[in-house]
Amino acid sequence: MRTSRPVLLTALAVVTALGLGACGSGTPPASPTTGSTPGAGSATGAGQAVVLYSGRSKDLIQPVLDAFTTRTGITVQVRYAGTAELAAQLLDEGENSPADAFLSQDAGALGALAAANRLEPLPRELLDRVDARFRAADGSWVGVSGRARVIAYDPRAVPAGRVPTSVFQLTDPAWKGKVAIAPTNASFQSFVTAMRVISGEERTREWLRALAANEPVIYEGNGEILKAVDAGRVPLGLINHYYWFELAAEEGVEVVNAEIGWLAAGDPGALVNVAGIGVLRGADGAEPARRLVDHLLGAEAQRHFAEKTAEYPLIAQVPPSADLPPLAQVSGPRVDLSRLDDLATTQAMLADAGLT
Repeated sequence: MRTSRPVLLTALAVVTALGLGACGSGTPPASPTTGSTPGAGSATGAGQAVVLYSGRSKDLIQPVLDAFTTRTGITVQVRYAGTAELAAQLLDEGENSPADAFLSQDAGALGALAAANRLEPLPRELLDRVDARFRAADGSWVGVSGRARVIAYDPRAVPAGRVPTSVFQLTDPAWKGKVAIAPTNASFQSFVTAMRVISGEERTREWLRALAANEPVIYEGNGEILKAVDAGRVPLGLINHYYWFELAAEEGVEVVNAEIGWLAAGDPGALVNVAGIGVLRGADGAEPARRLVDHLLGAEAQRHFAEKTAEYPLIAQVPPSADLPPLAQVSGPRVDLSRLDDLATTQAMLADAGLT
């Protein structure tokens, strides 16, 4: 499935008009910050507070937290840092952690905390708002927004009909030196972890070695890859879908050359991953933390994710306002996202293949 230029332009018109927030988790670690002061008549949670560790950036998530504070009177104290760093910190802190909730950029980090028994089950009413494939089977975490893996391509170098429809095609000699990847990026590592779950350890190891032998062009992140494709420095690149909208909003749609192609149904490269949240077991602020989860799964917050970043909202009542194909049509591999928790083995495989 390929997203046509007219559909992308329609989507961008919505996103640009509403303003595009940052999508990653690259905000450096900071000391806790406080949400906005509650407005008049909103003090149903006045005097309460929730401590949130957020692997999503301040630019993206702070407006949502401010709206929560205004609505409920509950103060949100946030520590912003990378998802992997915060997950490691939570595991190290154990039951002494001051955190009440963890907002993760990807499901794997939440799976790691769940495996360590650090998350408590969420209420069924909250879980049932989201399709079962975007929440933990044991109810320990729930997705709040989704993103699909796609191939960015330069149509001046690669006609649409020649764009690979499987990541396994990227090891063909025809693509030697022509594929951009970000092997140290969490999104790429999550996709490789999904490949291990779906296709097995040995096939994944073989693919990584073959990919390395095909001399991919290495970048730090999705945004850099897309800019390189757009500038004609590399024909293809693996990214998350919403980066196209970010680039078009920054540079102007009239000068964006790159297109995005959707991979075949069930292909590991078509992984649909989520940003998600879990409540820490034994947290002092568990009740206000659950109210925060309720807010993130409400229509207002879900529209924020859909309209500000062109991510997929995960509740049925809010469609993807950026005119993306419905999630039901994005046929990523069926995989329990909690099983993407073993990033250490993935990182070792990447190093063994010479990609990091």
